[in-house]
Formats: sequence, C-alpha cells, structure tokens
Amino acid sequence: MGKCELSHADMKLENAGDKGLNFGSRADVQTCAYWGAPIIWDGMFNPEVYDRTHKRDHTSVALTVFAVGRYLDVYLKDFLLSAERHFMVGFPVTYYVFTDVPEKIPALKLASGRELKSMPVKRHSRWQDVSMMRMRSISDAIDSHIHHNHPYVFCMDVDQVFAGRFGTEALGESVGLLHAHFYHSFKRLRTYDRNPESQAYMADSEGDFYYHAAVFGGSWQRVKHITDTCYRTIMEDKNNSVEALWHDESHLNKYFWQHKPSKLLSPEYCWDNSIGYRSDIHITRLLWQEKQYKRLRGTGS
Repeated sequence: MGKCELSHADMKLENAGDKGLNFGSRADVQTCAYWGAPIIWDGMFNPEVYDRTHKRDHTSVALTVFAVGRYLDVYLKDFLLSAERHFMVGFPVTYYVFTDVPEKIPALKLASGRELKSMPVKRHSRWQDVSMMRMRSISDAIDSHIHHNHPYVFCMDVDQVFAGRFGTEALGESVGLLHAHFYHSFKRLRTYDRNPESQAYMADSEGDFYYHAAVFGGSWQRVKHITDTCYRTIMEDKNNSVEALWHDESHLNKYFWQHKPSKLLSPEYCWDNSIGYRSDIHITRLLWQEKQYKRLRGTGS
C-alpha cells in the first residue's frame, strides 16, 4: 500500500480530532482511501486531542455483541473485562449483549457511566444464521433503545479480546475495518462474493478494500442504514435459496462498496496473531480469540 496522495484540504475529515491526523507519519502504509476517508494507524493521531473533543461533545457509545449458546460461556466474560480496560475508556458505554441465555451473563463491576443491557434473541441451529440475523436485531435495538441514548454504535463479534486502546479516534459517521488477512493482498485475491445469484455479488472489476464484519460502526443513523440494507439483501438471498460466500460479511462488503465508509480502521483494530510478525503492525488493539470449535459445536452453535 502506498502513501496517500490527497492533500489535507481534500480529506473528508469529520471532527476536530481528525483534523489533527498526521497523514505523513506512516510512510509504510496507506493512510487514506482514494475517496478521502482516513485510515487510522498507530502514530497518526494524538489520543488526548480526540478524547478532549469527545468529552466536550458529551459522546457516549453503544457496543453490540452477540453471545448465543456456548459463545457466551467461552468468550463473553473475557470480551467484557478487556473492553472495560481498553474500549472507549473514560466515556459512557452501554454493552448490548444479545443472547438466548441472559441468566448466564456474568455479573461484572463496570466503571462509572458504563452499563450492560441483555437483549433476548432466538437461538438458530447454525452459527451462520445467528451471524446473518444479527443485522435485524441490531436495527431493532437502535429503534427501541440506542438512538435515545447514544450517538455512536459499534458492532463486534464476541470471540475477540481487547489488548490496547480502542478509543475515540475510531469514531466516525461510517466506520469499516480492514481485514487482517487481506489488507496486503492484491484485489484479485480478495474474497468477495462472486455468485451472480446473490445480492452480495461483486464483479471482478468491483471492490477496493476487504472489510471484516467482526467490527463495524458509526452514527446510529448510519448503522441503522447498514443493518437494514444488509438484512434486506440477506433475506432476498434466503427467499431465492442463495447464501453469500461469507454470509453477512459478504453483504457488508457489498454495502461498503456502494456506500463508502467515512473512516477506515487499520488491521491493528482487529488483529490475528496467527498471521505472525508484520512490520507495519506497531500495536494490537483487538485480537482474535482462539476458535474453540469442539466446545462450540458440541451444542449445535
């Protein structure tokens, strides 16, 4: 990836914190997309500037996570404990935990201004259906709860653990994450859905970045649009007996191809240690957890 060629005046910056981004500080990576959206890497920003801006604006954040079946037993506690240490520290956060077993949510002492709400959901026989149906559940939660309380929403997978600051520099109108396994790949290697029968279909000439559905977010209005659109296209596929290659992630990539995100997060915001050493990854902020398939599949999750 090359250095951004756009001038600062051309950048589509969203707030005072973004205006302080140092795009030239990381000559080893691409620091902005061709449509002007910044790509956030370690060394580009002053966290104090972002936090001061969002303190002034009284920012609060909703974080949605699905913990269905044994995913709750295996992953949820570590996810929440690590979020308390690293996710939007010092800001009001509400964790919206979607689960079929709310009575098993661990009782944790949360920091001041932070709370947890359990959101009941149906358990599906396949994890793929849980993953795809989350789009409808998030949209419903935005309508019923989130839009009254939080200007920003992040949606994350539960089988992850925070390892470093995941702060206000990540907030934006529409936020996508560069997939750790594909950010170095040429376009022809990226794993978009190529089935013309699917609503997630992308032609060989389409696509720019490949986005990881384990993390996406933005304003509640934009996340509502993302989830509504993806749910509609998923259901159109279901009605036609089609399933996208990577399920909701394929639909999310189609969405971001058609509706460019206003901010991109580098792979340090969701890294897989099995990839090994990469000189451009200076810090890991969120890590993939080990996939404990034997424990998870034993219950049909």
